[in-house]
Amino acid sequence: MEDLLEKLGKLTLVEAAELVKKMEEKFGISAAAPVAVAAAGGAPAAAAEEKTEFDVIFESMSGDKKVDAIKKVREITNLPLMDAKKLVEGSGGVLKENCPKDEANKIKSELEALGAKITLK
Repeated sequence: MEDLLEKLGKLTLVEAAELVKKMEEKFGISAAAPVAVAAAGGAPAAAAEEKTEFDVIFESMSGDKKVDAIKKVREITNLPLMDAKKLVEGSGGVLKENCPKDEANKIKSELEALGAKITLK
């Protein structure tokens, strides 16, 4: 039963609509109202899935560890020294895109320990 529910939860709206049509034909039923509820209820469940990849955004820097932050940014991004310095000292920007959750959290904690403000999106 759980396997079936899991498979149903992975259906796209088009696939779900096709399934409903086939069930109506086979069993001679009308599922007009329940389909609307299921479609409305299914969307938040998909949105509630845990995100696994993040963009690591360098927002700003405070404190006296700018040199260490620049070194860490260069290590993470492979940017040239001047670009890493610009990112840390003012402009901010994306450090890493589509980064796995564990890696993103590690980068965030390391840079925040140096006084940086980091956002994961």
